[in-house]
Formats: sequence, structure tokens, C-alpha cells
Amino acid sequence: MPPARRIPEATVARLPIYQRLLLELVRSGAATVSSEQLATLAGVNASKVRKDLSFLGSFGTRGSGYDAEFLLGQIDRELGLDQDWPMVIVGIGNLGRALAAAPGFSSRGFRICGLFDVDPSVVGTRVRGVLVRHVDELERVMAEDPPAIGVVATPAGVAQAVADRLVAAGVKALLNFAPRVLSVPEEVLLRSVDLSIELQVISFHLSHGTTAPAAVDGAAMAAVD
Repeated sequence: MPPARRIPEATVARLPIYQRLLLELVRSGAATVSSEQLATLAGVNASKVRKDLSFLGSFGTRGSGYDAEFLLGQIDRELGLDQDWPMVIVGIGNLGRALAAAPGFSSRGFRICGLFDVDPSVVGTRVRGVLVRHVDELERVMAEDPPAIGVVATPAGVAQAVADRLVAAGVKALLNFAPRVLSVPEEVLLRSVDLSIELQVISFHLSHGTTAPAAVDGAAMAAVD
């Protein structure tokens, strides 16, 4: 059996945008979608859409486009959205609480199995039915229901220590919202979302009167609808 074709990182970064657009089209009743239509909605050219989708397989029909629901399913499968991804969030301040309350997580396979903080006014409360526990309970709770993903939404000063504990407890991937660079073992997947950096990029383009190329930006990950 030939090895699976490696999908370029740039294509991987665009797949969630195609997924979101297709989900909206399917919900609106669309049966098919063309590469030109998807390209216009995504802000890229049609040839790039066709090349991106070719990594998933050959299922478009010349002249009639793609079956929207089938294509959505293929992208969901490729992104792993048809699987269960248990996730813990450490830091239930304004951002952490907003992330925990976002309904889009559960609808895409990301199951919140633990929320942690140190603030006495937060510990013991619930967010969408999940109890916020003290961070001292982190390892015990994670041992009972091991998460695949850890979300760091703490102040910068404690972010590295929290990341170290999450990695030691067995998480395979970290999503970092703290405004600092984290260091993790190379086998742990690390993605960082710094909203201040995204705003600085916007500021650059506004001050220079330019338009940034269409892309999946880090800030979009913070708005899970």
C-alpha cells in the first residue's frame, strides 16, 4: 500500500475555513458547490481550492462541482472532527470562560473534560455544566479522564509552569493563549494564538494602506462559534 500523501501545512491551514464555509452552505440547503464559489467565499483563487481539495481525493465533477455535504464529510474526516478529542482548559478568566462556553467545541468533537483555576471566586463554579476545579487537582482529574489537548489561558507568568504540568500529565497537544513563548518537547504539538500579534499585523496593513493576503489567521481560532 503506497504511503499517504503528505498534505502541505498551508493547505491544512485552509481546510478549517473550507469546513466552516461548507457547513454554512449545507445548513442553508446547498446541494453542490463549485471551486469558484468556494474560492470567492474563502478569499483565494479557484485553482488553489482545487489543488487543496485534490489532497483529499478525486471526487469533484467537471461542470457540476462538488457534492457539498460529501465534501464537508471528507474535510471533517481529514481534520479529525469525526473523533472525540477530550480537552482541558487552565485559566478560567474572561478568555478561558469564553472558550469553555463556546458551543462550537462540542459540535466539532472537542469535549471539555476539565476546567482549572486558582481563584477562589471561580473554583467551584460551573461553565456549561463542567465544574471548575483548583489547579492542584489537575493531575488527579487528568488521570481519571486523560485529555488529548491542553489549553493554556493563564497569565504569562505561570503559563510555562502550567504547560509543563500538562505535558507531564500526558497531553499530546497544547493550544496557548498566554502572551509568551512556551517551550515543550518536540513530540508535543504546540499552537499559539496571540491576539496582540494579530492586531499588530492589522495595524501594519492599516498604516501602510495594504491588504493582507487571505489566510487562516490565529485569531480565528479564538472565535469558536
